[in-house]
Formats: sequence, C-alpha cells, structure tokens
Amino acid sequence: MSTPLSPPASAPANADPAELARFSALAHRWWDPGSEMKPLHDINPLRVDWIDEVAGGLAGRSVVDVGCGGGILSEALARRGAKVTGIDLSDKALGVARLHQLESAVAVDYRLVSAEAFAAEAPAAFDIVTCLEMLEHVPDPASTVAACARLVRPGGSVVFSTLNRNAKAYALAVLAAEYVLNMLPRGTHDWSRFLRPSELARFARAAGLDVVTLAGITYAPLTRSYRVSADTSVNYLMACRRPAESSASPHEREAPDA
Repeated sequence: MSTPLSPPASAPANADPAELARFSALAHRWWDPGSEMKPLHDINPLRVDWIDEVAGGLAGRSVVDVGCGGGILSEALARRGAKVTGIDLSDKALGVARLHQLESAVAVDYRLVSAEAFAAEAPAAFDIVTCLEMLEHVPDPASTVAACARLVRPGGSVVFSTLNRNAKAYALAVLAAEYVLNMLPRGTHDWSRFLRPSELARFARAAGLDVVTLAGITYAPLTRSYRVSADTSVNYLMACRRPAESSASPHEREAPDA
C-alpha cells in the first residue's frame, strides 16, 4: 500500500491523525496476505470462482455481501463485474474497507447496517447474496439466514459458508488453526456455534430457499494450499436459490450431515 492514506469515508475531515494511523495499521494487517488474515486471502479466489459458477455469473449482477468485514470478498466480487454492496455491524471493519477502497478504487457501497434491518429496507433487491464466514459468529444464525433470503430476488442465489460442528472441525479449525499452526488468532472461533450442513439447510428451507449444492474447502498442510472438494467435514460452502415463483414450495431434500 502507498502512503499517506486518507481518512475512510465515515471519518470526519478533521479526524485525529493518531486515529487515522491506527486505521492505517489495521488496514495494512487486514490486507497483507502474510498477516493473520492470510487464510482468507488464500481461500478468497476459490470462493469467488465457486460463487461465480453456482450463481450463473457475477458480471453485471447486483450483490450484497453480508458481514463484509474489511472488504476482501466484496472487492473481489466487484472486480468480477458485480455491483456490490457490503454490509457489516463493525464500524472498525468498514473503516478498513473504505480506507483500502481509497487505494484500490474498486466500487463497493459499504453500509453500517444489520442483515435484518437491510432486508427490511431493501427486500428482494439483489441477484446474489453472500454470507461467508459469518454465521458461526452471530447469536441467531437462523435470523441471519432469513434476512439473506429476504434480500435476494426470486430466482436469485444465496451463498453461505461456515464451519461444520464435529470433532474433526474442532481439531482442525480450532486446536490446529488457532493453537498449533497459529493460522488464526486464538479465540477466533467458538466451536459450539459451528453449524452442521443439515442445520443450515433447515434454516434455509424455513426461510423459503432451495438448497442447490454443497462443497467443502480443504487445507493441505504439506503444500499449505486450499482447494474446493466434496469434503464438507470442516469448512463448507452452501449455495441456495430463492424460487422464481413466490408460491413455489421449498424442496425437502436434506443436506448431508457431514
């Protein structure tokens, strides 16, 4: 990143230079592929490719990225030609996203708003809704899933990613990633909040969505690389679709309880 950095869009013109310096340091860490955010940077191209495929293309589509954080996914989606809105309840994370946007010049509309409130404001307004690596951090994931379903237009796609709740996920995503390999800061995840695919599928169907497909993202320690696979036992992606007709009944197919 080049310096100096200007204040994020949410900061006043006369913002404290020390505060701007803190934002700048946080932005550097968030967007540095070698920082604690490295896993997100590593899997981001895989996630974007998968979303592009299951949603039938990103170019020219309207997308809302729920829980956008510092904008890593939002900017990548916009670079594929999507018109992206990123929403989050963390003012600090949005400050980072807007600060990086000043340098990247990637067009993303960042909003400080909850998924539920935005769904009431802009129902059925988006072709694609993404909600990645967020459900395991919210107190009521079913409410977030329902809000995502309200945000997408009939016929549109909703893509979730989260962590499975089983012994293997605890061993790899918590013990190994946070305490052995130090890939993530300790305390990043609460294993009790992880969701089995069958649970997420149930939330989706209750919200009027059809589950289309599942895929896993697996990590190979020897090559330190990630790939999309059929193994959903730890980190997985779920693509859903809102029926084109509001009267359509969601199918009852259960997602595998992998």
